[in-house]
Amino acid sequence: MTCYCYILECSDGTFYTGWTTDPQRRVTQHNKGVGAKYTRARRPVELVYLEALSNRTEAMRREILIKKMKRSQKIKLITRDAENS
Repeated sequence: MTCYCYILECSDGTFYTGWTTDPQRRVTQHNKGVGAKYTRARRPVELVYLEALSNRTEAMRREILIKKMKRSQKIKLITRDAENS
């Protein structure tokens, strides 16, 4: 089953990283305030990065790696992805 690692940009300019099997549903949940405690007070959020992975384990590993990145590294990842789209 395809899973996705994603980065959201919150209304305060911060980033939130997570994983899901349904990106659109998950973004909707975050914007309704039921996605994660972190994004609840930082709505609305916008999906700025999405990476498809082959399974849940890979998605969770990728999420951990992205969460360990510095903000500048996340911006490079997001920018590089946007240029390749």
